[in-house]
Amino acid sequence: MNSLSLLSLIVLGLAVQVGLYLGIVFWRHWRDYQALRGRDEELKLPPPRLVPEGDEPAAPAWQGFRSFRVERKVFEDILQSVCSFHLVPEDGQALPGFLPGQFLTFRFDVPTANGSTEQIIRCYSLSDAPRAEGYRISVKRVLAPAGSGLPPGRASGFLHDHVEVGSRLALRAPSGHFRIDRSDAPVVLIGGGIGITPMLSMANWCLAEQPGREVWLFYGVRNSREMIMKPALEDLAAAHPNFNLRVCFSNPLTEDVAVRDYQHQSRVDLNVLRMQLPLKTYQFYICGPNPMMESLVPALEDWGVPDARIHFEAFGPASVKRRSAAAVTGVADEAGILVNFAKSGKALSWRPASGSLLEFAEANGITVDSGCRAGGCGSCQTTIEAGEVAYSQAPDFDPEPGSCLLCVCTPKSNVTLEA
Repeated sequence: MNSLSLLSLIVLGLAVQVGLYLGIVFWRHWRDYQALRGRDEELKLPPPRLVPEGDEPAAPAWQGFRSFRVERKVFEDILQSVCSFHLVPEDGQALPGFLPGQFLTFRFDVPTANGSTEQIIRCYSLSDAPRAEGYRISVKRVLAPAGSGLPPGRASGFLHDHVEVGSRLALRAPSGHFRIDRSDAPVVLIGGGIGITPMLSMANWCLAEQPGREVWLFYGVRNSREMIMKPALEDLAAAHPNFNLRVCFSNPLTEDVAVRDYQHQSRVDLNVLRMQLPLKTYQFYICGPNPMMESLVPALEDWGVPDARIHFEAFGPASVKRRSAAAVTGVADEAGILVNFAKSGKALSWRPASGSLLEFAEANGITVDSGCRAGGCGSCQTTIEAGEVAYSQAPDFDPEPGSCLLCVCTPKSNVTLEA
């Protein structure tokens, strides 16, 4: 064997070793990439636990309604369309903690045109981290849609126009199933419009209790006139290197300056998330109007984010369907389950695609009072005259015996409801 042949063999051996090394590196990178796309089961990762053992409250912090006093009233935007109400308990007792993302249920005595009052129930997200001395909600005035003939929001108008410092309000204990997990997994918070309020609660809690956790907050509004708590958010971003604030303006004003006032001229969509987020296994929390939810939740699913890592609350949360839920099949798909609405005089066939009994009733022109649409306020409580129902999740509100909460239940058998 001459020297040239020997050199060729050495070069070939080195090339084989380099090829094997590159192949192993590529295989490991591809395996990790697939894991980050959500295939946790391949790595035998435990499923995410929303709340650590012992943190889940066994029962509401108090039963029924409790009297609170408005300690402060603060407008949070240029247009003064969003107002924060700082509430303290009348009895002066320290408040138990709540889970960031939860809401309060209020009972208002709203003035009517004839000089009397009407009692209405409404739910508002808590907009700050848990504090022993009080609660904060941030409420946007709901205007009448132009040309729709619909009235303005009665509850938001009542709060803005009639509730002042010193006013007393009746509210139930914090509740709701939309709340942040308490692991150290990186988290993405997405708020559209006034849907930013539960995200503020989550972000403030994370930065106070888990300062090392990676937090991304994507906040979408039309322009600077609609943005709330801008100075506070910018202060948080400056003070916490792990807090990444990304503001999206879909229709910026001429005086709005890119980078200074916003980072993206668009809605919060998948393209923005893909441009900004490093490749990691995030927990996603989303709250906003239905058009945003109806596009973003399926887009995240298409991106490969597992259902278990997508948590959302829309303005009418039951209207956003997961694709996994839409794939439900069974006997009910064939023949349906008969739901008889006694007062309305309608007997209708329900199928899994019809959603909750509240959605089913509304889709068929049956009016039912509702508030939170998440099993927390009790507004949609309805008597069951015959048959059985099943709950999609355990409600926070305990319905009276022989009744159900239409927003979080479906028929288990042919059923007759009082509605």
